[in-house]
Amino acid sequence: MVSSSSTVLAFDLGASSGRAIVGRLDSEAGRITIEEIHRFSNDPVRVGNHLHWDILRLLHELKQGILQTKHRGYTAIESLAIDSWAVDFGLLAANGELLGNPYHYRDHHTDGVMAKVISEVGREKLYAATGLQFLQFNSIFQLYALKDNNPELLDRAATFLMIPDLLRYFLTGEKHSEYTNATTTQLYNATSLTWDTQLIEQLGLPASIFLPPVASGSRVGALSPSVCEELDVPSIPVIAVGEHDTASAVVAVPALDDDFAFLSCGTWSLLGSETDNPVLTEQALDWNFTNEGGVYGTNRLLKNIMGLWLIQECKRTWEKEGKTASFAELAKQAESVKPFQFFIDPDDDMFLNPAHMPKQIQHYCRVTGQVVPETDGEIVRCILESLAMKYRFILERTEQLTGKSYRGLHIVGGGIQNELLCQFTSNATGREVWAGPVEGSALGNLVVQWIALGYIANLREARKLIRNSFPVKTYHPTGGAGWQAAYDRFCTAASL
Repeated sequence: MVSSSSTVLAFDLGASSGRAIVGRLDSEAGRITIEEIHRFSNDPVRVGNHLHWDILRLLHELKQGILQTKHRGYTAIESLAIDSWAVDFGLLAANGELLGNPYHYRDHHTDGVMAKVISEVGREKLYAATGLQFLQFNSIFQLYALKDNNPELLDRAATFLMIPDLLRYFLTGEKHSEYTNATTTQLYNATSLTWDTQLIEQLGLPASIFLPPVASGSRVGALSPSVCEELDVPSIPVIAVGEHDTASAVVAVPALDDDFAFLSCGTWSLLGSETDNPVLTEQALDWNFTNEGGVYGTNRLLKNIMGLWLIQECKRTWEKEGKTASFAELAKQAESVKPFQFFIDPDDDMFLNPAHMPKQIQHYCRVTGQVVPETDGEIVRCILESLAMKYRFILERTEQLTGKSYRGLHIVGGGIQNELLCQFTSNATGREVWAGPVEGSALGNLVVQWIALGYIANLREARKLIRNSFPVKTYHPTGGAGWQAAYDRFCTAASL
C-alpha cells in the first residue's frame, strides 16, 4: 500500500433507504474513517396494480449526495461508486431513453412465472447453467413476465441495465454491466462466465440487450459534462465496484482466516461462505442454495433468508395504527417475552409481501398448531427467534456443502444494531458471533475503489484495514440445552 491518503465517495442503496458515505484512507496510519453525508428513504411507488422503484428520485438523491459532499468541504474526491440490491433493472430504448419505471422485486407480476420457466427449461438444467437459487423475483422471471404481459416493452428495448448500472448511466452517459450483479439474474452462466445466450434465446428473450459485464474494480467513466455543470463539480471518475450490495458486504467481512461464514444482515439476510468455485451439486440444487459472483474471482455460496423485512413490515403496519415504537423499543418489548412459544419459517412465501404482516405471522402460528402471539413484543420475539433458528439451519447446510467447519459467524450490516438478534444467533448456533462493521456494503464499496486506485494491494489487505479501523463485538452462546430443544421444535413448525 502506498504512503498516501485518499478520499472517495460510496453510494449504498438498500431496499428501504440509501446513503452517501465519504471514506478517508490514511495509509500511513493504516486506518479508514467514514462520514455519512446524506441519507434518504427509498420508498417504492404503487401505480395501479404494480409496485415500482422511484428511479428518478434515486438519481436526484445521488446528486444531492454529491452536492452535500462538496458543501462539507470534500473537494478532492478521487472517485465514486454505487452498490444496490440485486435482480431489478431498467430497459433503455435505442436512443438511450428509459422505457418505463423499473418494477420492484416484490411486485406480483412474476406470480406463477417461475413454474412456467422451469417447465420450459428444466430445474436441473437451469441450475447447472446458472447455479442460482430459485426465487420468484429473479431477473429471469421478471423478463419472462414482460414477454408475456408487456411484449412491446421488450420489443423496444436496446439495453438491459441493472439498478446501479442504470444510475451510473444517468450520471456518466456510459452503459456498462457489472459482473457481480449480472450473476444474480439467473441468466449468467456460472461456468463459462458469460451471458447464457442459449438459455436467453430458448426463453424468447432478446440476447442483444445484454452488455458484456466488466470486472469489479473497473473504471467505467466519469461524471458527464451536463451533471458537472448542473452540480458545479469536477468530473469525478466512476468505478464499478461489487455493485450487488451483498458482494460489497462480503468484501467488508473482517475475517482473518481464508475460510469463514458470513451473514449480511439487513432487510434481507444472506448467509453463506466465500468459495473458489461455484458449488453446483445435486445437494446444492435440492437445498436451493445460490452461487453469486464475488469480486476478484471469488464465488459466494449462500442462501437468501427473508431477514429484518419481517420486523420492518410489522413496524410499518403498527405505525398505520398509530403506534410509534422504535426498533430498539420493539426489541426491548421482545426481550421481556417468555422464550420459545412460537416459530415461523421466515422464508415461507406468505411473508413475501402480505397486506398485514402481524396478522400473517399470527395466521402461520395458528395453522401450524402453535400458541398465537398477540402482543407486538410477542410477534417480534417470534420473528427474532425464528430468524436465529433459520440461521443455524442454513449455516449447518453451508458446512455440509463446502465440507468445512466454521467456529463462528461473522455478521455485517445494519442488522448488528439489533443486539438481541445477534445474541439469539449465537445461542441458536452454539458458536461465537462476531458483529461488525455496521456499514458493511458501503465499506466494501470504498475499499474496492481504493484497490482500483492503487492505494490498497488486494482483498486480504482491505479486510485487515477494516478490522483495524472498526469495532467488532463478540457474542458468546448461552442457554445451550434450551436452545437445542427449541431448535427441534422450530424445525417441526417450519417443516424443515
